[in-house]
Amino acid sequence: MLQKRPRFILKDTVNEAKIFKNRIIIAWFCMLIGIAVIVTRLYILQIINHSNYTKLSENNYIKVLPLPPTRGLIYDRRGVLLAGNRIAYSLQVVPEKVNNIKHMLSQLNKVIPLSEDDVARFMKLLKQKRSFEAIPLRFNLNEDEVARFSVQRHRFPGLDISSELTRYYPLGATGVHVVGYVGRINEQELKEIDPVNYHGSNYIGKIGIEKFYEPELHGQAGFQHVESNVQGRILRILERKPAVSGQNLYLNVDMALQAYIEELVKNEHASVVAIEPETGAVLAMVSTPGYDPNLFVQGISSKDYASLRDSQARPLFNRAIRGQYPPGSTVKAFVGLAGLEYGVRAEHSSTWCRGWYRLKGQEHKYRDWKKSGHGSMNLYHAIEQSCDVYFYDIAHDLGIDRLHEFMTRFKFGQKTGIDLSGELTGLMPSREWKLRTRKREWYAGDTVITGIGQGFSLATPLQLAVATATLANRGQYKEPRLAFALDNPDTGEMKTVVTTPQPPIVLKQQHFWDIAISGMEAVVHNGRGTAKHIGRRSRYRFAGKTGTAQVVSIKQEESYNANKLSKKNHDHALFIAFAPLSNPQIAVAVIIENGGSGGRTAAPIAKKVMDAYLLPKTPLTKYQTPPAYENELEQ
Repeated sequence: MLQKRPRFILKDTVNEAKIFKNRIIIAWFCMLIGIAVIVTRLYILQIINHSNYTKLSENNYIKVLPLPPTRGLIYDRRGVLLAGNRIAYSLQVVPEKVNNIKHMLSQLNKVIPLSEDDVARFMKLLKQKRSFEAIPLRFNLNEDEVARFSVQRHRFPGLDISSELTRYYPLGATGVHVVGYVGRINEQELKEIDPVNYHGSNYIGKIGIEKFYEPELHGQAGFQHVESNVQGRILRILERKPAVSGQNLYLNVDMALQAYIEELVKNEHASVVAIEPETGAVLAMVSTPGYDPNLFVQGISSKDYASLRDSQARPLFNRAIRGQYPPGSTVKAFVGLAGLEYGVRAEHSSTWCRGWYRLKGQEHKYRDWKKSGHGSMNLYHAIEQSCDVYFYDIAHDLGIDRLHEFMTRFKFGQKTGIDLSGELTGLMPSREWKLRTRKREWYAGDTVITGIGQGFSLATPLQLAVATATLANRGQYKEPRLAFALDNPDTGEMKTVVTTPQPPIVLKQQHFWDIAISGMEAVVHNGRGTAKHIGRRSRYRFAGKTGTAQVVSIKQEESYNANKLSKKNHDHALFIAFAPLSNPQIAVAVIIENGGSGGRTAAPIAKKVMDAYLLPKTPLTKYQTPPAYENELEQ
């Protein structure tokens, strides 16, 4: 059998060289295309879009940081500091630098105590903020807490202590319903404020003067462009526009007088308003009890807020502008003026008071406070002795339409225009009001009791003080003002707060004012006056009017007996006054809730207020010394 020879394949080197050469050409061609693409892209990036990408690149290390303005300070008329700024320390967390939030909180609580409110607020902000943004965890750290954390700082990456100027109220609760307070900006406020001007600001006025004059007190935010490294550390400042500080605010309020009055009524639910008649300057505006506004600055705890909110004493309630009370007999001088103005009564015309009043054709008796009656009464004696029957009769003869028109001239049932938010209007009832709100027509009996400040009538303490000041001015209305002037801390320029001029109340005969005022003078200086005890041995002449407003209705056959009623059902005690008779310098309205008789309870307080303000040997001296810690405040 023949064996096959093996086949031998010869290598085609020429063809392989050709293939290799083609591959090299293709590879070079691809490389050239790739290089062309890269060069083109580099040209686009570095030549065509150079300015755009340069700006984006700079933003990686150039930041715009806000410069929040320093909030303006608030002073009283004597220069006593009411609201200042001081440095406060807070603990902040950058979430992206913390591995385990819950573990961190647990360990941190051993170094610095954290309340449930602190943790709850932090966890809420944690969901709202971005991971690289600092989130506050604890506010108002004291020096001991700052020192303890500083020692343990290495154990808590992502946590650091920051400092900022925060609001501080050195007088605490004194004048809180005037000054108000600031608090941290909430979500609703973020929607309403200018985000540019408040960028970097954490606080905003919530109530009181702090809220009303927020634009002036806040100032204008600034900014600075800074260069930082990759770690975020600032290397240099490239451009800076400084913030414009808020203006300092000076009030008309005499805080010594304010503190003195608060001491007088500290155990009462009360309000006292004192006004300078000539200018409308509010000298004092007291509402008791009060509260410490410092609790609200950094965020009040749920426990503390619940305690204030649920208190039966209602310390958060500003009785001076929001308390609406039946004005009672304090309106009788004004009702008497209406009778003179519309000619339904003459100065010496008399009404017989037998202790009750009855409308023609009706059996119901409208009782006088004096069961035996006062006898023959003209306007002078009716104001002096506060005869109800006289004013029942004059109100009926006037009718509600004329009575409503005249009383609104004195701002009853209207806002006074004071520079505070939240003022209520009180109520001067009318036919239209009753039909609109009660769906009932107006009755003659409604008019009768309106004549003595009862029924539907309501007034705030501020309204009573403003009406009294207008009466003292014989019709010249002055818009009440808490603020006196704004002071620019950068320029030193002081600008007076301007009030809106108001037309005067013009009566048909000017001497009508004298008739009403003389009756009020008799209230405190004549032997039968309802507040004669406070006028004895007075070193100046003044005018006043007592008022006692019913809280609960008394049946026709029954009589009022405070001993049978709980304290909350006792009558309110009221008193209005101005002094001195010639050239009045102060007008006062006092309301003591459930205080009983206006002559016994409210009148002595009003007299002490006027004495303190007018007499040289005043008890206000001890209240005029600024607190020792005033120098600690940063301006």
